[in-house]
Amino acid sequence: MKKANNAMPPVMILCGGKGTRLRDVTELLPKPMVPIGEQPILWHIMKTYAAFGCRRFILCLGYMREAFVDYFMNYHLRTSDATITLGHEPRIKFHGESPESDWEVTLAGTGLETGTGGRVWRAAKYLKPADREFFLTYGDGVADVDVAALLAQHRKAKRAITVTAAHPAARFGEMVTDGDKIVDFQEKPTVAEGYVNGGFMVVTKDFLRKYLTDDPVTFFERDPMQNAAKAGDMTLYRHEGFWQCMDTSREYKLLNDLWAKGDAPWAGAWGNG
Repeated sequence: MKKANNAMPPVMILCGGKGTRLRDVTELLPKPMVPIGEQPILWHIMKTYAAFGCRRFILCLGYMREAFVDYFMNYHLRTSDATITLGHEPRIKFHGESPESDWEVTLAGTGLETGTGGRVWRAAKYLKPADREFFLTYGDGVADVDVAALLAQHRKAKRAITVTAAHPAARFGEMVTDGDKIVDFQEKPTVAEGYVNGGFMVVTKDFLRKYLTDDPVTFFERDPMQNAAKAGDMTLYRHEGFWQCMDTSREYKLLNDLWAKGDAPWAGAWGNG
């Protein structure tokens, strides 16, 4: 996989949920801040997008917003050696530049109890006029998705939204497909057959106007995505590689074991960024 040569769209990441099914791990942290190795899973997701040239990130925050603020405000101190001169006017000298020094991260407060659709609507004000589309994903899943190919598929299809289709267990929105078109979308079926919503989406600005409202309780995965599918305005990108969410303690251990062994498939493209 290679980094895209053209300017890449911004990346919006849903980070506002409480992660109740991972409660034994997330008691003190929001789920996107739960670590894989020394860095939160959110950082791993951002590194994957950055490997393809993405440099602008919009984080949709809610639960424990302060954890994200603290992490990014102190990011350089966390990742670089530094000399601090103490006193009434302390000074900091950093030794070396962070590899992520050109990232632009917008910390968007979208409400504590807001649905995912409401979060996207509220954070959309940070899109720039020139942004014709944006990446959208969740803050709790990693994959070796070819982000450049995903974007190319979206632009070729010329539909309002493209969703990465993956093959995990049944706990995520299942898609019924006809060729490259998604014709139905069911939220969290009991048994998954075929592809499911793996996140890693591309959304046009037009989708916001056609399928979203300012209703804060709207869930992106319900009426907005279902209506887009029924209107023939949703397409898929088939991903046959690695995809794994961190939704349970078992999955938390799995991802950390892969990272500790140096066998993390989602990090395969990072050398390109």
